[in-house]
Parts: sequence; C-alpha cells; structure tokens
Amino acid sequence: MRLFAAIVPPVEVVGHLDEALRAVRDDDLNWTLPTAMHITLAFYGEVGEKATADLTTRLARAAGRRTKMELRITGAGRFGRAVLWVGVQGDTEPLRGLALSAVAAGRRIGVDREPARTFRPHITIARARQNDDLRPYAAALEGYAGPAWYAEEMALVRSQLRGGPGGRARYERITSFPFASA
Repeated sequence: MRLFAAIVPPVEVVGHLDEALRAVRDDDLNWTLPTAMHITLAFYGEVGEKATADLTTRLARAAGRRTKMELRITGAGRFGRAVLWVGVQGDTEPLRGLALSAVAAGRRIGVDREPARTFRPHITIARARQNDDLRPYAAALEGYAGPAWYAEEMALVRSQLRGGPGGRARYERITSFPFASA
C-alpha cells in the first residue's frame, strides 16, 4: 500500500476553505477535492503488510505522546510553478514535533521516503497542469484566514493514484491515532 501520515481538518474547516476557493477556482489547475485536503506529516510510499503493522504501532505510540493542537488555515503560497498551497498556523511547534516522530517511525521500520527537509505545514489545494503562473492565485488567497480548530488525532492514509501521472489520487483513511487527553 502507498501510505502517508496526516492531520485531516474537520469538515467545517474544509468547507470554509472550499467556499473561499470558489473565487479563484478555474479549469487551468488541478484542484484538490475537499475530501482529499490534509496536512501531510510523513510520506512512506509503498509499504508491505508486516511493515504497515509495525508502522501502525509506532504511529499510535507517537500520537499517544501528544496533546491536541489548535490550528488554523491561513494565507497561501506556492512551491515553484507546480504546487499551490494554503498555510497552517497555531500550535506549529508541536505539529513539527509530530511530523518528525512520524518520519522517524517510517525510518525505524525501513520505509524512509522523506528527503531531509524542513517541515512546512500546509495543505496542497492545486497543482499546475503545465507551466502555469501560480502567483495570481497565491496573491488572491494570501489574506485567507479560516476558523481555528483542534487537531485531536493523526491519520494513516492510503493513496491510490488514478489516471496515470498528473491524475488525481484517491485517499482512504486506514486508521486514526488519538492524541493523549489535554
């Protein structure tokens, strides 16, 4: 299975963002479906059955050491000419710590697919089809501020690619790991 660890915002939060995106959404970009919006903590790639069981145990342990985090989707930006994103603010230091733990869980079971990078909490909202200029989209959304919410769990998500390169992925939550009580 192709897996990643993520924080999935509540439906109301995604709905608020989706409403704001209506002002900029067009047919030029591949827009992320609201049901697929998430904050990726660690990407594992293809993981076998036994390794998935080990990963699940380690992620449950990592989540059990965390308390709920207050987060808010704000602003927008881009990664080069390929990815349009909205940012995440709030309890980002504990979120970074959780991301490091999720990456370490994969490394410990031999599915380290993450290049060394600084964790930048965000939600990918669109991908360029060609060599699109994403600057106008990011500028139009830079003032976006969604409602605050509490992240209370981490999810292990299965990603199934559809339609070949550039096609949309379908995401299925395999399991969730609740954080410790606040």
